[in-house]
Amino acid sequence: MKFAHPLWLVGSATALVVALLLVLGGLGLVRSVLRFGDRPLVEGLVTFPSSIRRAAKGVLIVLATALVFVAMARPQYGRGTRLIPATNLDVVLVLDYSKSMYARDIAPSRIARAKAEVARLIQDLPGARFAAVAFAGEPIGFPLTSDGMAIAQFFRQLEPNDMPVGGTAIARALQRANELLVRDPKSKDHRRVIVLITDGEDLEGDPVSVAQSIGQSGTTVDVVQVGGRTPERIPDVDPAGDVTGWRTDDDGKPLMTTLSAKGEAQLVSIAQAAGGNVVRAGPGSTGIDVIARHLEQMMHSELAEKVETVYADVFYYPLGAALALLLVDTFLSQAKRRSFKAPPPAPARPRRRLAARKGVQRAT
Repeated sequence: MKFAHPLWLVGSATALVVALLLVLGGLGLVRSVLRFGDRPLVEGLVTFPSSIRRAAKGVLIVLATALVFVAMARPQYGRGTRLIPATNLDVVLVLDYSKSMYARDIAPSRIARAKAEVARLIQDLPGARFAAVAFAGEPIGFPLTSDGMAIAQFFRQLEPNDMPVGGTAIARALQRANELLVRDPKSKDHRRVIVLITDGEDLEGDPVSVAQSIGQSGTTVDVVQVGGRTPERIPDVDPAGDVTGWRTDDDGKPLMTTLSAKGEAQLVSIAQAAGGNVVRAGPGSTGIDVIARHLEQMMHSELAEKVETVYADVFYYPLGAALALLLVDTFLSQAKRRSFKAPPPAPARPRRRLAARKGVQRAT
């Protein structure tokens, strides 16, 4: 037995207030009798003692009041069980393809290691649907599909040199990822997660506001921070994928990639705005494997098939009992009904005596 709205049970204390008022009313009646006259004399004038019936009516009202509040609390009992089907998981992988991802602080490079770990994440989540967004200055999307290998191939065939616009437009990438979810008619009934993998900060848009809007729609954004504040040189990679040297600026100085304190704070704010987590790359790892384990655990616990107890409402029992008590109180009077009998008819005068009197009068 459980109650759907147990807070209403506190209202049952109202029955005690009603009982107290009835007791005070009874005491007031006794004081009125004492003011009227001598109690034994007054009670002698009463044809029927009604104190017992008044007490019974008071008990009926108090019980009815308590039962009404019990009914409002909606008592329920376990009627059986039902099977809740597993909830599907939709994951949009948003991978940074800016040229700084060629850095080699993670072997063989940030982008190569990220693509390998993304492919492993897809393999570890059978049954989930995936979409992809590759971005630098502009995002390129791949719609949701149950074919995870197609997503892995999409990432595998792209390189940072293939991106038409340079930069790190995180806000645009998140918007594109959310569009892929919104456009899919099945996604609204699924658990939705966006995984952002980047080594930079957005200096153009407002990714925190975008993430907050995404979080309000029920989608989570997890962030994988690749790289940190330690400066790393950026290799110069030719179209064949071979390193031909190091990238330099116009003055011939080597270009370095580093994530500022402001950039780290921005990534943390993105995750917090959409209810997600931030994972920072460790030695020899991008941190994508941590997100993969979290999503795998989610599929086996939160989103797995469950057996739930089904409860049936039985509020009509206490409610019906309260109505029955009120009906009894309505028809229960404070005194017995008295039956009034017609007075007996007057006895008829005997006719013989009248006749005798008439005979005497005639003789005289």
